[in-house]
Amino acid sequence: MKVAVIPARGGSKRIPRKNINPFCGQPMIAWSIKAAQESGCFDRIIVSTDDAEIADVARQYGAEVPFMRPAELSDDHAGTTPVIRHATEWLGQNGPSPEFVCCIYATAPFIRASDIRDGLAALKGCEYAFSVTSYAFPIQRAVRITSTNRIEMFNPEKFLTRSQDLEEAYHDAGQFYWGTASAWLAERPIFGANSTPVILPRHRVQDIDTVEDWITAEWMFKAMAKE
Repeated sequence: MKVAVIPARGGSKRIPRKNINPFCGQPMIAWSIKAAQESGCFDRIIVSTDDAEIADVARQYGAEVPFMRPAELSDDHAGTTPVIRHATEWLGQNGPSPEFVCCIYATAPFIRASDIRDGLAALKGCEYAFSVTSYAFPIQRAVRITSTNRIEMFNPEKFLTRSQDLEEAYHDAGQFYWGTASAWLAERPIFGANSTPVILPRHRVQDIDTVEDWITAEWMFKAMAKE
């Protein structure tokens, strides 16, 4: 059995009610539910939440909310892995145990059904497969500002290296994380040797942590919708 778990707690601080705020005509979480449905990958699509309003919205868009997430996994310090482990455990205790579980973030409006399918295909032989994208600028040229307000390179030995000769670096795209049920249950690290990437273009990746991020994401979404 393959299950999508969408974590969506109610206590967002920087953007209150972020998971169900209207985004380009639909509650934010609806875009993740829709992509999961269109992927055709899942036997069940579940939202893990501690919030009754989020649960109602999730059900309206076709997701299940078979349990309410416990308070100890719903504060500002709750990590993704324990939340998915909890959902995986609950499923095994209340019906057939899943073989594969895909965590899909509720604030990932750029997620595509095809990317979810690519992640499932990539998972073979690995514990996790998740979305990444490349940095727009060589990370070897990064600088820090010191306590005396001066500049200092992280890798000064790379100062004279041409940009095209520097190794490309990637970061988590924050959209989805396929994993085996056993990996989630053991809380094995996602960023490790037993993980494989699903590379996304940078123009389809946008963190949404602040109001400015939200505005940028809506501009990007509307521009892509016109193509």
